[in-house]
Amino acid sequence: MTQTLEKQILVAGIGNAWLRDDGFGGEVVKRLEGRELPSGVSVMDFGTGGLDLAYEVMRGYDALILIDISRQGGEPGTLYVMEPAEEDIAAGIQDGEMLDPHGMDPQTVLRFVRAVGGWPGKVIVIACEPAEVEEMGLGLSDQVSAAVDGAVELVESTCTSCL
Repeated sequence: MTQTLEKQILVAGIGNAWLRDDGFGGEVVKRLEGRELPSGVSVMDFGTGGLDLAYEVMRGYDALILIDISRQGGEPGTLYVMEPAEEDIAAGIQDGEMLDPHGMDPQTVLRFVRAVGGWPGKVIVIACEPAEVEEMGLGLSDQVSAAVDGAVELVESTCTSCL
């Protein structure tokens, strides 16, 4: 009898809640925590702990869904779904290159994970165009706050398609 292992998906909110819209990932995770998600889906808020996220990914997930902000040039509150391929991520961390374990953006986290051979089967980034991230302050802008529910729905449908 062959036993099929359940797929494991990590949904990771990232960003700094002290920089207004950069707290988007954490807010989406907060809303997801109160919802019924499929078995095998883990939801975690990593804040600015990029190195913690990289180590968690190396535990061996079938898919990684990153939730963050991303400046793509759209209107604030616009949601984006991006699927970076492993070969599109610059390989390796150079000798002597400094990594700030509290300030790793998704690109750097993925470079680190790729460098140590821990790439998950599928990586999807669900991002929101920010309005305000330059000034210290708490709370999302109105535009980004209005996009959170849409992002929650995107995460749920993405989880379902990854299983």
